[in-house]
Amino acid sequence: MDDAGPSSEPDEGVAWIRVIPEEAAEGDLAALYDEHRTRQTGSVDNILKIHSLHPETLADHARLYRTLMYGKGALSRSEREVIGVVVSVENRCHY
Repeated sequence: MDDAGPSSEPDEGVAWIRVIPEEAAEGDLAALYDEHRTRQTGSVDNILKIHSLHPETLADHARLYRTLMYGKGALSRSEREVIGVVVSVENRCHY
């Protein structure tokens, strides 16, 4: 292994998805990134960036997320968040 920086190849057992970085986004993707930046960090969550090669799916994913986490239902927002954390831990996924 050389010191040229991170590999563009995935590590064994780790999912790897090519994304367009925020600073390289143009057109519709740049507009979607601007729309979906988090208030806390000012950046776009990785779970949305995975859609960068197909921006229409980014918009659809964001809409689904808002419905699941903020829509009417029997579970509170906190309960929904706990479910997300537990599932992510079980899947060894950074939430």
